[in-house]
Amino acid sequence: MSESPWWRGAVIYQIYPRSFMDSDGDGVGDLPGIIARLDHVASLGVDAIWVSPFFRSPMDDFGYDIADQCDVDPMFGTLADFDALLARAHALGLKVMIDQVFSHTSNAHDWFRESRESRDNPKADWYVWADANPDGTPPNNWLSIFGGPAWKWEPRRRQYYLHNFLSSQPDLNFHNPDVQQATLDYVRFWLDRGVDGFRLDSINFCFHDAQLRDNPPKPEALRIGRGFSPDNPYAFQYHWYNNTQPETIGFIERLRALMDGYADVAALGEISSEDSLATTAEYTSPGRLHMGYSFELLVDDFSAGYIRQTVQRLEAAMDGWPCWAISNHDVVRAVTRWGGGTAGAAFAIQMIALVCTLRGSVCLYQGEELGLAEADVPYEALRDPYGITFWPNFKGRDGCRTPMPWTGDADAGFSDGTPWLPIPDAHRAQNVAAQDADAGSVLAHARRFLQWRRTQPALRTGSIVFLESPEPVLAFVREQDGARVLVVFNLSASPVEWHLMQDAHPLDGHGLPMGGIRDGTLQLPAHGLYFAALDAAD
Repeated sequence: MSESPWWRGAVIYQIYPRSFMDSDGDGVGDLPGIIARLDHVASLGVDAIWVSPFFRSPMDDFGYDIADQCDVDPMFGTLADFDALLARAHALGLKVMIDQVFSHTSNAHDWFRESRESRDNPKADWYVWADANPDGTPPNNWLSIFGGPAWKWEPRRRQYYLHNFLSSQPDLNFHNPDVQQATLDYVRFWLDRGVDGFRLDSINFCFHDAQLRDNPPKPEALRIGRGFSPDNPYAFQYHWYNNTQPETIGFIERLRALMDGYADVAALGEISSEDSLATTAEYTSPGRLHMGYSFELLVDDFSAGYIRQTVQRLEAAMDGWPCWAISNHDVVRAVTRWGGGTAGAAFAIQMIALVCTLRGSVCLYQGEELGLAEADVPYEALRDPYGITFWPNFKGRDGCRTPMPWTGDADAGFSDGTPWLPIPDAHRAQNVAAQDADAGSVLAHARRFLQWRRTQPALRTGSIVFLESPEPVLAFVREQDGARVLVVFNLSASPVEWHLMQDAHPLDGHGLPMGGIRDGTLQLPAHGLYFAALDAAD
């Protein structure tokens, strides 16, 4: 392995297959569609793609409910299509990461169908089963993220099974060594096929408390978090026992040992716990995951102080390597969540530059390079069970999952059929073809910046030190092998000034509109930014 492996400081472009490109006219994106549009991804200057689940599934949770971890759902194509995708990506210089969902399966999986039939079959202990309380109620107070109890009664066994997500997503019993081995076996299947890494969905949910202890209540003032508004009872508890158990570490180390037998591959863990930063630091210690991916920048909080405090806390705690994202398929797009949806191109450009200059690797979600805002999907068009359950206070995840707009046509160049989710007029107006032809577009700026970033070792793998600055100024220095880069953002919609304490030499070539220095004062326009080389430290 090289001194700096490909994943360290990489920009990873997330593709949500259902919504990227439809090749067969059924209104749903697929693997051949991804292949047809990979040139666009490569043109951005990213290092890798992360492809969300395309495995065989009933699609209750749109692929995160897997019925066969080693096969492609016919909706998306075939294993041969995946091999062609892998080959085309590699020919374009792109690494390929795929999702792996360890903690649960679909209830249509052969493992679960066998497990539910009796208490003494070969897979009886492959899922989390528990007897009812004497009064017939579930064995404890654990709750599902999607609302209501995390237990469902199975009359064949006369027991409850655990589901941290939908009731059709039963949790596997990772205390059973056979389950761990079966998981490692299908990881090996994809490694042998040539993938370059994995994004590990809900990795801290693999193990549960074997004693099935109740979770303690959480005070009302603390009922906050990603999607966990007071309307969702999941926010009412400290989730100390239904996830993030100490046994997870041993399994992660087994996974890493397997992956170390392959050249230049990486594991990126998705982590959402009561203290996600601490868990990320723990899970990315030497010999564990290569990178950790948490939700601290996927929340509603947005200020220079919050970002600085979040990154500093993780930096102080971890020996490993972080990965940052501000949008994905589960949360409101950042242009809306942080910018209100009306901030415009300057804000969208700034957000890309911000997440790509923090120390760590980066996940960019499809459409961020276009500056797409959250889509407003009407109730009658919703597909997400999470949104349908909690409508109208929480509208679910469909608004960030609408299809990519490739052209300004009625179907946005996405499909010859009816798209599975409606495509907003505003998205069609921001289509790839139009932005390709506009040197001042968000897409054009994103391309120039990402390609320039690849030439800046300090921004890819350097250290980070934050500078004292008042709101709304976020300032830090990235340093690598003596090269020091000053990075400054004005996170507000009004111009600001900030006094520089040392000489700085503006860095050109990134193609982004910058502020300027006058009489030792940095003047930043609304949503402005500034990159400069600093003299070597004393």
